[in-house]
Amino acid sequence: MTAEKTIQPICHLVKQTIENYFIQLEGQPAVDLHSMVIREVEKPLLEVVLEHTKSNQSSAAKILGLSRGTLRKKIIDYDLEH
Repeated sequence: MTAEKTIQPICHLVKQTIENYFIQLEGQPAVDLHSMVIREVEKPLLEVVLEHTKSNQSSAAKILGLSRGTLRKKIIDYDLEH
């Protein structure tokens, strides 16, 4: 009998990371937090999905719920072309 694996929702991990970020700021003001979080999350998301699809942009776009053109722009913006 194998134990069932509990998968922690991504939102919990993001919340914990942001709470830790505020702790690390030690009272300093946070600036442009939304933009920073989007950049920090979006690039590795794209990297992992592209790796998962062996760089098949059509498949990656479908997984991400993006148009292929939007994905292509993000690949260029984040310099993810190999």
